[in-house]
Parts: sequence; structure tokens; C-alpha cells
Amino acid sequence: MTTTAEQLSATTLLRFATAGSVDDGKSTLVGRLLHDSKSVLTDQLEAVEQASLNRGQEAPDLALLTDGLRAEREQGITIDVAYRYFATTRRRFILADTPGHVQYTRNMVTGASTAELAVVLVDARNGVVEQTRRHAAVAALLRVPHVVLAVNKMDLVDYAEPVFAAIAEEFTAYAASLGVPEITAIPISALAGDNVVEPSAHMDWYGGPTVLEHLETVPVSHDLTACHARFPVQYVIRPQSAEHPDYRGYAGQIAAGVFRVGEPVSVLPSGRTTTITGIDALGESVDIAWAPQSVTLRLADDIDISRGDLIAPADDAPPVTQDVEATVCHVADQPLSVGQRVLLKHTTRTVKAIVKDIPSRLTLDDLSQHPAPGQLVANDIGRVVVRTAEPLALDAYEDSRRTGSFLLIDPADGTTLSAGMAGAAFAAAAEAVVAADDDAEWDF
Repeated sequence: MTTTAEQLSATTLLRFATAGSVDDGKSTLVGRLLHDSKSVLTDQLEAVEQASLNRGQEAPDLALLTDGLRAEREQGITIDVAYRYFATTRRRFILADTPGHVQYTRNMVTGASTAELAVVLVDARNGVVEQTRRHAAVAALLRVPHVVLAVNKMDLVDYAEPVFAAIAEEFTAYAASLGVPEITAIPISALAGDNVVEPSAHMDWYGGPTVLEHLETVPVSHDLTACHARFPVQYVIRPQSAEHPDYRGYAGQIAAGVFRVGEPVSVLPSGRTTTITGIDALGESVDIAWAPQSVTLRLADDIDISRGDLIAPADDAPPVTQDVEATVCHVADQPLSVGQRVLLKHTTRTVKAIVKDIPSRLTLDDLSQHPAPGQLVANDIGRVVVRTAEPLALDAYEDSRRTGSFLLIDPADGTTLSAGMAGAAFAAAAEAVVAADDDAEWDF
């Protein structure tokens, strides 16, 4: 069936990521999805067929549809995050195929950070391994609302139901203990196409959806307009021209929620309050704007506002703090250590900071907390306490993925060190006052 523009305009968008251990078949699954859903152009398929023949393979290797880097094709692995866009008559998709190697777990964080669903692959012969648990933990930390366990290579275990059931039970118990709200297990063979797009004739004991059917029907709840309204200021517009002598506007992209003309707002971190007198969008004045529109807000009062400030409803403003408690996934090769000077980037604001404490590191085997590790190395997940040189307006990550996340950056070369998710616990105002006496110790 041909997908028409009219049909696509009525469909919803699902962002999802694939993850799993090495050689679990992620790229093959993605290639099978694209191929069997008729989302591959003829010249792309011909190129894959030719590349497969050059490697001595009789049948097209569908993994080559996503393993686009030369190094990936030569090594037969996925290194970078490969984004693919495709659509059916029921839904549009943005797919992030993420690497399986431990050293590239950081790429899984990138791919899953905006995903509403994660497909975690498991080789039916190997079951749940450490990298499977790591990917489940990352999905849970990033608050991915839907997780699909795709037990792949069922053809290599004779499509045995007990094998699938044991793996599904172990993974579901583990992911549920992490707080993953919804887990769907599907037995598949990406190579043979079983239960990917079409139901399998070899697994009549399975009565659930295929992978594509689940992707097309899973509820999508990424309505940013229902979240707390947040507007990070990106640029101050003040032309000072004869045509607009008194114009002053604050431009940026609405991160979440809805803003209306006449609404009282607070400007953070200063805490000053004012009222929205105008909203400009695409050269027109409008009365209302919502995420993720890029707009310019005009305010009633002349307030000192610059890039990095946050505008929020006066009665629903986030807390302001200099002591950030968070969970981070460390993505750099160099360790993150107590006492280390870093930059913290939150929305459009970047401030100097110091790592005051690393209270614990997550042990993936049993989900226990290893206390006071002293530092985090690549792919570690741990709790940190960071002291910033300037106040930040942070939401808890569980309340807002957009304004509850941040990056820790090496000030020397700009390398991203850790991806952080702010916790609900912030230093109390009284504690912040006491901590101010220790500024000499944490000298910026």
C-alpha cells in the first residue's frame, strides 16, 4: 500500500532506539524493519546486495542498511548512532540504532535521550548479559516509558518457547526493579523475519504482536504542552532602529508547556516577576505559543535578562539551587573525580562547577549502590553532587526530561564528560546559606 501525504499528516510520530549486546542482531532487525515495511529505496537495496556479494554472502545482509560507516562495514559492528526515518500508513518513526559494545554505551545514552520507546535485543542463546542490564538501566534512568525485549535468533534455539519464557521472566523482573513502567517481550528472528513485520509460522505458541505492530500501536505520550511551561532564553533581540526604537524581545525555543499573553511569569535565577505583553512567532503576533515552537517573548518590565535565563509561570517556577544532586552516566574516557572542576550546561546556560561528592556507583549485577567510589569511569552510572558557581533553575528529571537534564563538560577542551539527570532532592535554602560559608574551599 502506498503511503500518501494525506495519510502521513494524520499519523503520529514515534521516536525509538534499539540497543543490545554485541552481535545480538540490532542492525539486522532495523534492516528487516525497513525492508519488510517497504521503506528501502531500490538503489539502497541494490547497493546492499552488491556489498553482500563482495563479502561472499549469497543473500543480502540487511544490517548494511544501517551500518553506514566504512569502519562498521569492515568490522561487522555498529559504532555510531545511526538515525533512520521511515513511515507506515499508521505512524511515522525516527529510529536510533545504537552500538552494542561496552565502550560505545555513551552512544546509547544519546540515542535513548529523546526516545519514547527502547527495543532491547537479547540473543536467545546467551540470555540476559551485563550489557543487557546496562542498557535496561540506561533506559530506566532516561525515563523511557516503553521497553520492548526482543529475544532474537529464536531460529537458532529451534523456536523453543521455554527458552523465550525464561529470558522474558528474568529481564522483566530486572527491568521492573529499575522502575521501567511497561515491558513487552517478543520472540523474533531478525534474519528470517519471524515476528518482525509478519507473524511467525514457527512460533504458533506466541499470540502477541509483531515488532512493527507494537511500534504502530504503542501509546505515544510525548505531549510537551502538558508539561510545566519552561522557556530558556537563547538570544536578546533589541534592534534599536527607527522603526522599532523601544522593541526588546527574548528569543528561544519553548522547552515545554504553553505561554499566553497576559500571563504572569518569573525570570530565573533572579526571581523577578513580570507579565508577558506579546508573543512573536514567524513574524506574526500571537496570543498563545507552545512547545516546541521557537518564539520571541515581550515582557512588561525592563528586567536584566540574558542568554541562559529561564522564563516560567510565576506560580509554577522550578527551584533555584547551586547544589545539584543527580544521577549521571559517565561517557568520557577520562574519569570523573571528586574535586574536579567542570562546566555544567543546562538548556542554554553554561556555568562553572566543581564535583563535591560522588556518593555511590550503581552495580549492575544486583542494582546495589557501591558507596564512595571516589571517581566514575567510562560507562559508569552513579550519583554525584555538584556545586555551581551560579544558581540554576533545575526541574527534577522525573518531572521534565528537557529541563531536568544537563551535561558536565571538560573546561579544557570541551569534551562531554557525563550526562546528568537531576534528582528531586535539592539543598534546602538554609543549607545553601550555610554552604556559602565554604566558598573559599570551593573557589572558582
